[in-house]
Amino acid sequence: MRISFHQITAGFLISLFAVSGYAVELNSHAVEFKAPKDIPWVRNAEGTSERAVLFGDPDKPGPYVIRIKWLPNNFSRPHFHNSDRFFTVISGTWWVGTSDKFDPENTVPMRAGTYVIHKAGQVHFDGAKDEEVIIELTGIGPVTSTPAAKK
Repeated sequence: MRISFHQITAGFLISLFAVSGYAVELNSHAVEFKAPKDIPWVRNAEGTSERAVLFGDPDKPGPYVIRIKWLPNNFSRPHFHNSDRFFTVISGTWWVGTSDKFDPENTVPMRAGTYVIHKAGQVHFDGAKDEEVIIELTGIGPVTSTPAAKK
C-alpha cells in the first residue's frame, strides 16, 4: 500500500485539530469568540427563559448583545422598552404579539432567520409555543422594561 503526501498532510492536520481544537491561534486583540458550548446561559427567576450576555451590559450605557432561550410554552406579558431592540431568530419559531391584552393565540410566527425590531415605547409580548426558541438581541443600554397598562 502506498501513502501519498496528501494523505500524510491530511493525517497531520486531523491530529493537530484533535489535539488543539484549532490549527491556528487567533489574536484575541483582533477577534474574540465563544463556541456554543462556552456560552454562559442563566435561567431567569420565573424559569421561563435563559439569557446569555455575549457583549456589553444591557443595564449600562452602551451597546450590548444577548441571546435569549425561550423554553417551550412560555411568554412574556405585554410590556414596552425605552429604546429600540433588534432581534434575529436563531432557532425555532418565536411568537410575537402587539396588544396590551395578553393572548398567545393572537401572535405572529417569526421563524429562524427572521429579523425583528421592537420599537421604543411600543407594547408587545413574545415567547415560545411548543418548542425551544433562541433569539439574539442587540441594543443600546441601559434598557428598561415597563409592564403595559392592563385594559
